[in-house]
Amino acid sequence: MKQPPDPGRPLLLQGNEAMAAGALYAGCRFFAGYPITPATEISEVMSVRLPALGGTFIQMEDEIASLGAVIGASLAGVKSMTATSGPGFSLLQENLGFAVMAEVPCVVVNVMRGGPSTGLPTHVSQGDVQQARWGTHGDHPIVVLSVATTWDCFAVTVKAFNLSEKYRTPVTILSDEVVAHTREKIVLPPPGALEVVDRLKPSMPPEWYIPYEDTPMGVPPMAPFGTGYRYHVTGLTHDVRGFPTERPDEIVPLMNRLFRKLEQHYADINMVEEYQTDDAEVLVIAYGSVARSAKRAVIEARAQGIKAGLLKLITLWPFPWGSILPHLRRVRAVLVPELNRGQMAREVKRINQGLTRVEKLNRLDGRLITPTEIMARLAQL
Repeated sequence: MKQPPDPGRPLLLQGNEAMAAGALYAGCRFFAGYPITPATEISEVMSVRLPALGGTFIQMEDEIASLGAVIGASLAGVKSMTATSGPGFSLLQENLGFAVMAEVPCVVVNVMRGGPSTGLPTHVSQGDVQQARWGTHGDHPIVVLSVATTWDCFAVTVKAFNLSEKYRTPVTILSDEVVAHTREKIVLPPPGALEVVDRLKPSMPPEWYIPYEDTPMGVPPMAPFGTGYRYHVTGLTHDVRGFPTERPDEIVPLMNRLFRKLEQHYADINMVEEYQTDDAEVLVIAYGSVARSAKRAVIEARAQGIKAGLLKLITLWPFPWGSILPHLRRVRAVLVPELNRGQMAREVKRINQGLTRVEKLNRLDGRLITPTEIMARLAQL
């Protein structure tokens, strides 16, 4: 996939290659990263394709510097991205918090592998779900999306850039080793077939520009550096002009706006896919590579007369309670299979509040949960 794809022609792509294609389709023109298994193919494709499109690829000394460079490029007006795996995702958390506070749009891909520490570099895991929500310090809003198929890797990456640009926020995409290295046939859409969103730029002259003013959307326009608009950018709590402040009457409105700009657009951010849920008596809630096993298990369960359904989560954070809660009120049981000890199951139980039975199915050994394992639990439920 190092050559430009021909829209309309079937391609056999890895998830990582499709993710790079999605970033380029969305208009990404800057990538900084550091090689790490199992995310390296994203960097490899971008290192070839970006320069050919007039973009910039830089291999940095580590993931801390990578996200720093991405933030700088975004401030200059360029759609920017980095890709890593668990150890690198841990390193970039400080700069991720800076991007949240400074409201710098960018996309961060984490292709999950076994951990903690160096863990299982070449095996699958979903152990970074809660880290993606709470990895950077402070009480902060965040957007995290998940991919399960090669098409997801393309389309969800486009959506991630759109959300990042629209709401001036970093967006994390959680992939995993199985999704990243699974090859599937995919037909890439032609330019213009999918929506591509660019950030809102100021329409007023530089002397009138207020970089962090409140707006009905909660999202201020963003002026690229170098275009005549001068403003202060800091990770400190700041006033509407970007200068550090300790005044409560400036701190509280800022923090409330950071949350509000995502909360009031929850419907736009929340994405799930449903399969056979209309009459389901037993519901599987899954994401990432496990959602693929779950779908096959639901098909087999239906063949045996078990009314099972699948709710596949694409948006992980903000937690998609609005899509889950109606099902909790009517199904007899819920199964949450995950490649961790139950990080998303904990969230499902939190909103369940005794409405139905919620059970977990977990693996920690770097192997995928199989359809047979899920099917066996569905039969018990």
